[in-house]
Amino acid sequence: MQLTTETIRTAVAAALIEDQAADDVTTRWSVPEALEAEATMIAKQSGRVAGLTVVQEVYMAVDPTVKVRTAVADGDPVVPGQPLAWISGAARSVITGERVALNFAQRMSGIATLTSAFVAAIAGRPVALLDTRKTAPGLRALDKYAVSCGGGTNHRLDLSAMVLLKENHLAAAGGVVPAVRRVRDGMAAEDTGRAIEVEVTTAEEAREALDCQVEWILLDNMPVEQVARIVERRNTSGSTTRLEASGNITLDTVAEVAATGVDALSVGALTHSPTALDISLLVTRNHG
Repeated sequence: MQLTTETIRTAVAAALIEDQAADDVTTRWSVPEALEAEATMIAKQSGRVAGLTVVQEVYMAVDPTVKVRTAVADGDPVVPGQPLAWISGAARSVITGERVALNFAQRMSGIATLTSAFVAAIAGRPVALLDTRKTAPGLRALDKYAVSCGGGTNHRLDLSAMVLLKENHLAAAGGVVPAVRRVRDGMAAEDTGRAIEVEVTTAEEAREALDCQVEWILLDNMPVEQVARIVERRNTSGSTTRLEASGNITLDTVAEVAATGVDALSVGALTHSPTALDISLLVTRNHG
């Protein structure tokens, strides 16, 4: 996905308010007002970079006279010691924006790096690696953009994007068949349409969802052998329903799950628990 300027500005504004960047007392009292500085943002470990467009917006918000010149592009692989961007302007502004800029770049690059590792683990398989809605509150668009920088595919952005009937929906509606029926009745009543996906945890629920001819079935926390059997049933039935596997998929298990023949794998860990990529921003020159 692509980030809109409005989305970036909203996230940056919230982060700068949270950090009270307009009242950075340490910098204001310790750094001469007229001092100019140049700084370099550097990768300290190997990975996949993301968030440089957000870094540029951080400095635009802090001080429009600060210049950010990127050395790489979002989605590029990086190695330790590699410059990511050069930042120049008023020393106070460069330092005040440092933490917020790094917070965005480190988190987003961590997501992109983890995603790229999963993509590499299933290389050669005709299966999509999907993210989930398990994102940091207020940062969903940025998290999902970072997934795309790592080579992953974005699943639904929000609750309005598609119908995804999960276990609580099924429990409240009385099961797979009545839930799907109610959804279709609701779409007809509102004269609209959405793709329908049903989350299932048993072979019987999967059979019912296949019989309902929904667009997607999410096979949640199923043993690999059971996933393979459901894929075979789908294939032999001639159904066009696509199958997604999910539930505690790790780098150690993702290739085995992909080998079952599912169409997609969703991994919540991409965005709910990424390890930040180690990135630093160091002032390299003062003048003025």
